[in-house]
Amino acid sequence: MFGAFGAHALKKLLSVDQLKSFETGVKYQMYHAMVLLLIGFNFNMDVPFQEYMVYCFVIGTFLFSFSIYALVISAAKGRKLRFLGPVTPLGGLLLVCGWALLLYSFLRNLV
Repeated sequence: MFGAFGAHALKKLLSVDQLKSFETGVKYQMYHAMVLLLIGFNFNMDVPFQEYMVYCFVIGTFLFSFSIYALVISAAKGRKLRFLGPVTPLGGLLLVCGWALLLYSFLRNLV
């Protein structure tokens, strides 16, 4: 939905670089939504670190993607929300933590 919004409604308002940034947010949101679906079907959430993994992915995706959306749209309207600048890397860090916990889960099952 956000991809279609960016491709059609924002195409005339945003520069090429802004559209690429918006598209990055959409891609990361989509990838992590798929990961969350796979986790939901394959994990019982019976171990606390699995819950932390899900929290990292959900909160990280929200902070990463939606801060990019807000930064791009606000910049297009001439009022860049600079306070959101540090939010994007924080979301990325949470996504990295989620991936690390997922890797730990796989390695734990191998041993």
